[in-house]
This record gives sequence, structure tokens and C-alpha cells, in this order.
Amino acid sequence: MNRSNLIATRIRQDVQSMHAYAIQESRGLVKLDAMENPHRLSPDLRRQLGERLAEVALNRYPGARIDELRAALARHAKMPEGFSLMLGNGSDELISLVAMACDVPGASILAPLPGFVMYAMSAQLQGLKFIGVDLTPDFELDERAMLAAIEQHQPSVVYLAYPNNPTANLWDDAVIEKIVQAAPGLVVIDEAYQPFASRSYIDRVAKHEHVLLMRTMSKFGLAGVRIGYMMGPAALVAEIDKVRPPYNISVLNCEAALFALEHESVFAAQAQEIREERSRIQRELSRMPGVKAWPSDANMILVRVPDAARAFDGMKARGVLVKNVSRMHPLLANCLRLTVGTADENTQMLAALQASL
Repeated sequence: MNRSNLIATRIRQDVQSMHAYAIQESRGLVKLDAMENPHRLSPDLRRQLGERLAEVALNRYPGARIDELRAALARHAKMPEGFSLMLGNGSDELISLVAMACDVPGASILAPLPGFVMYAMSAQLQGLKFIGVDLTPDFELDERAMLAAIEQHQPSVVYLAYPNNPTANLWDDAVIEKIVQAAPGLVVIDEAYQPFASRSYIDRVAKHEHVLLMRTMSKFGLAGVRIGYMMGPAALVAEIDKVRPPYNISVLNCEAALFALEHESVFAAQAQEIREERSRIQRELSRMPGVKAWPSDANMILVRVPDAARAFDGMKARGVLVKNVSRMHPLLANCLRLTVGTADENTQMLAALQASL
């Protein structure tokens, strides 16, 4: 059988028609396209981490140290009593595991749009129906449309990103509570950008037996370590945890995460600097004619420019890589997503944007 016949007959048709998650080439560019924490550890902490990692038993499967990481994250997040915590290889894996665990006949997944693309992709890969509900033109939850879609489709899972990606905003808490109350299945509150947000759902999550709270260490400052975690009522988390691969967190990633949590004040200071830089960027953007920037509770800022393609290409030609999201959804027409970097990176980014308008 030749390769084309093999693909045609053995690979799912829907997979063949999909587009893979796109990662932009960033070599030689100021990388401000993926909401990474731009700060590295100090030379002394890097040395200490290297010594820790050198002692890890690479010849053994992950063991009890994983449980220590779960406990450390529970303390860090102030997890409510009676809750449990499961780990994923980034939030992406947790999203896939939720779809897998909830794949009952007729199941569907619902989320606002524009939003994180992995909610829809995980549903599609698992063979579930995905229902996207448009936000309002100012990127708020459309309460009436959300409640109507929940009533019509009875989704197994509703995702609410808090703050949202790529719009970077926190939604109205009263609307969120109405959606939570109306949801017939699980509600997953995705707090990937919590280190930069002014509010968290952690104080409300224990009021509900069907709500899970998901976070990641990627925005904490460990995007390369790939640690996501999800908290919820212990019995519910235990069921979803059954579909998790047994050794999904490597011993090296686990040790790096534990080391970072032991130095969480360092990462808290980095987050504070990013929040301050976010404010500076927004002030500068407000002075640029033809540019509209939305408020942000994340380490990214959504902006609308006269011509997104021209601005993106111009910024890239000037050595700065951002994300052109203008084709992701009609509401994002001519929009770019700017990640908040270091002070120097942000200065370069603002100059490149100004010159590219």
C-alpha cells in the first residue's frame, strides 16, 4: 500500500481535514506571541536547579515525588477542603482528558468564541460536538445566547476561561454564576492567566459540585516544564483521573516545578513586573492614532489596528513577533495579540507597532 492510500484509508477523515495547532517560527525575533513569562531565573537559582535535577533518578518511573508536587500545588492554590488535584502535561492534556472522560452518547462541549482553540480541538478529536457561542462585540459573555445554547444542547462540559484568551478580559461574575447554575454537566473554569488577574474563582468554586478549576504553571513562569493542574470535588476528579496516562509528568518536570514553588516569591515579583509593564504598554497604545486596546487581566493585550496583516508583517520585519488573530473569528477583525515581555522587549514592540501602522 502506498503512502497516500495508507493515509486515505487508515487516518480518520476528520483528522485529515483538520489543521494542526500552529506554532510560529521565532528564531532571531523578539518573541511576544505566546504569553510566556519573559524572565529567566537568576544565575544562582539556575545553578541550584541544575544541581537538583542532576540528582533525579532518571532510571525510575515517576513515583511519590509526584504526590509531593500535587500537595505543594494544593497549598499554593489554597485548594478548598474536600477537593482533589490532578496533574496534566500542560492544560492541553487536561482539556483532552476531560473530553475523553465525558464522552457519553450525545455528549457535547460548549464554550464562548473567540476563545482558546483547544476546547474545540479536543472535542473534535474525541468525536464530540462543539458548540461555540459568540461573545458580544465588546468581548463580554452574551448571557442570553449562552443560556439559550445550554438549554438547547445540554452540554456535558462548559468551558469558561477566566481571563479569556485572546481577549484577555475577566467576564461579569453574575453572568458566570447564571451559566454555572444552568449547566447540566461539568463547568471548567480555566484560570491559565491567574498570576496576572485581579480576581480568581477559587473562593467560589467550593459552592458547586460540578465545577472544576484549571490552572497551569506555564504562565507562572514554567512554560517549558509543561505542568497543568485541575482542582475539584474529590469524587469528580477521581473519575476524570482514571483516563490519565499513568506517568504523564516526567521526574525532571516534577522536580523543576517543586523547585519553582519553593521560590514562588521570585515568580510573584516577575508577575508584578509584568502587570506594571502591561499598564505602561496600555498607556502607550492609548496615544497611538487608529489603535484600540482592550483592558487586560492577563499577560497579553488585544489591539485592533487599521490593517492587521500589514502591522504584523511590519513588526516581524522589524524583529518583533506577535500573534495575528484577525482571522480566528469575525469579532477579531484586524486584531493583534501582544504578549507582555520585558521592559526592553516592550519598548521594541511598541516602536515596531508604531512604525508598522
